[in-house]
Amino acid sequence: MRSVFRDSREMSIHALFDIAASFSSAALTFICYRWRLKNAASRLDALGLFYALSLVFGAVIGGYFFGTLNLWLGGIHELSRSILGALAGAIAAVEIFKWQRGVNSSTGLIFVPAFCATVIVGRWGCYFEGIDDQTYGTPSTLPWAGDFGDGVLRHPVQLYESFSMLAFFVFAMIMLARRDQWFMRCGFYLLVMFYAGQRFLWEFLKPYATLIGPFNLFHLVCAGLIAYALFMLGKRHERSSS
Repeated sequence: MRSVFRDSREMSIHALFDIAASFSSAALTFICYRWRLKNAASRLDALGLFYALSLVFGAVIGGYFFGTLNLWLGGIHELSRSILGALAGAIAAVEIFKWQRGVNSSTGLIFVPAFCATVIVGRWGCYFEGIDDQTYGTPSTLPWAGDFGDGVLRHPVQLYESFSMLAFFVFAMIMLARRDQWFMRCGFYLLVMFYAGQRFLWEFLKPYATLIGPFNLFHLVCAGLIAYALFMLGKRHERSSS
């Protein structure tokens, strides 16, 4: 009974942080929309309902596919979801949609504050969930290492990710405050590159099954997202130079 009660309490804490992350994302999107992102949001109105459906469909499929596959590769046959997979799936679905509609402009800037808030707040829920969340790090002797329920001190990789995205969020707000035109054009791709880059590093501190050398499934997804971001940044640079 004590074990069941502990698990239920941890799940409630995780759920509370998920709710807090959702409210934070919505609030920041609204504030930034009123403050600086009305023009960016107006592009979405022209794309209609199918743009939103493509984004949600891609995020759900990508999140559960990559999250579950990663656990299965490690011998854990459970359904799981991944925010990295959700990002990759959403990007793939939206880019296919934009390609079919002949849309060349970036449509992701409005989502930058929301994604940052989701990671910043949501990863604390993963942290408090403990060992059952499957997001804990490898053993560590650092002073800030934590016991996630198995008696082993581990890297709090969830907090590494939370603080990393907090740093990017501060940078993004500074760029928006300055009305930096380069960031207005490329902010979403910068977000993707930064998130995938920092996540790539933290993956070395997770006990996931590897696929190629020291690299796990999420390393490969991160590499793909970094390549995508660099490619899109290159295209934006070519257009601004021509």
